[in-house]
Amino acid sequence: MSDIVKINLSGATGFFSKEQSGLFLEEAEKARNILINSEGRGNDFLGWVRLPSSIGRGDIDSYKKIAREWRQIAEVVVVIGIGGSYLGAKAAKEALTHSFKHLKREEGYPELIFAGQNLSGEYMAELLDILKERRFAVIVISKSGTTTEPAVAFRIIKELMESRYTKEEVARRIVAVTDSSKGALKEVADKEGYRCFVIPDDIGGRFSVLTPVGLFPLACGGFDVDSLVRGAADTEAQLLDNTKNNPAVMYAAIRNLLYSQGKKIELLVNYTPKLTYFSEWWKQLFGESEGKEGKGIFPGSVNFTSDLHSMGQYIQEGERSLFETVLNVEKAAREISVPCDEQNLDGLNFLAGKDVEECNEMARVGTAIAHQDGGVPNLVISIPVLNPYYLGALFYFFEFSCGVSAYILGVNPFDQPGVEDYKRNMFALLGKPGYEELAKKLKEKI
Repeated sequence: MSDIVKINLSGATGFFSKEQSGLFLEEAEKARNILINSEGRGNDFLGWVRLPSSIGRGDIDSYKKIAREWRQIAEVVVVIGIGGSYLGAKAAKEALTHSFKHLKREEGYPELIFAGQNLSGEYMAELLDILKERRFAVIVISKSGTTTEPAVAFRIIKELMESRYTKEEVARRIVAVTDSSKGALKEVADKEGYRCFVIPDDIGGRFSVLTPVGLFPLACGGFDVDSLVRGAADTEAQLLDNTKNNPAVMYAAIRNLLYSQGKKIELLVNYTPKLTYFSEWWKQLFGESEGKEGKGIFPGSVNFTSDLHSMGQYIQEGERSLFETVLNVEKAAREISVPCDEQNLDGLNFLAGKDVEECNEMARVGTAIAHQDGGVPNLVISIPVLNPYYLGALFYFFEFSCGVSAYILGVNPFDQPGVEDYKRNMFALLGKPGYEELAKKLKEKI
């Protein structure tokens, strides 16, 4: 079987020698073995490695059962979570949804909307404006239940729900995705009678898209989670197979080789707007996994061709500290051709009859050549089409690559100690009991 996710390194090979790539590929193979044999740092958080193939029919059926129920009683499902607790579902929703669904009048599954991913009062007020006019249900996702952003959002939305529905109906409309036995959210769920799905103890948030964290919301939105899981499971089988030319191992090796040469920034590039939020998911995955101990490639993203008219100048001629990884969808789902115009005032009749996606592809090829000539290495990661199966494959491909890459770098891919710093400062400035001394020190800096 050919690779489900393919990698093309030809746009980068001019920036290093064959001997250099050979050395880093050897290191990547060692890191891959450390990952799959659970021998590295953070190895108690490797439940995601063999997760796709272990997801049972019963798991998916349980998600779909509630999805069918809510389809009858809710127009909107609010997904409350932050970081890995929402980015995977958001990325999949955006990738698999008609770009203008919000303007299409059609019956179907509830619309997925998101809360708890920020502390904007305006955002929350505007969300309440909508919820007051809609029948809604809630998925609240948090292992602890005490993360500030989702906890604040849940308080506010739960208050609205309790003002509209009976206690029994509230319990029917809220599902918690949380720890199996402990934590504030689990305690509330047990007390109020909410149904629960479990976040596995051995899977961290940014690797959780194929757990109930991602799959349950997507099922509620009517997305094909069976195909998503199957794509991830098939990719798991290929990447765990001990063969040469493993695309995830090659990607991890070359990005670290480029990093060793001073390429400190990686731009994930897409040529379809549907992948914008996939880039956001990818940025958390790599940024939080590798950015520690004074190390790590900075993960950024651009949307082409749009950003060629804003960031293109810097990429072409700015500081040579970056490389690009292009997400390439080989065939678009829809075709539309450029019409002929008799007046031809814009001078574009040479494009008449061509598919717009052909123009997009030539922009991709032309940009890659220009950027390589300008000193920017270019990796290409391709899938045949953008659908649930190949999206699931991409999710797993990058998770696996990230684990390998972080072990090459020599860091623990599965912790995030730096994230706690802002939280401590925020709690102190908001007057949380026990933080008085820190608050005093911080106020002296303001």
